[in-house]
Amino acid sequence: MRNSNEQNIKTILKDLVESYRLKSKLHQTKIEQIWEQTMGKMIANYTKELKVRNHKLYVTVDSAPLRQELSYGRDKILNTINGELGEEYLKEVIIR
Repeated sequence: MRNSNEQNIKTILKDLVESYRLKSKLHQTKIEQIWEQTMGKMIANYTKELKVRNHKLYVTVDSAPLRQELSYGRDKILNTINGELGEEYLKEVIIR
């Protein structure tokens, strides 16, 4: 006989993530993976730091020309990352 308190694993993991407030850390890790996949090795090598705070992605880049080029494509970067995450998590991309 099955116990009536049984839940599926997806629901349990979702509840754990919410109760321990791990969603932002999971998104941070996923965004770092997405960044390297979508932007390519060259841009990933020039990227010093990726931080997410208050639903804003802060990207620190070594190269001034690359910084300028990325600032032109901020909206595309935002849409790509949010699309990969499956939700509108990020509100803004700030290139430094």
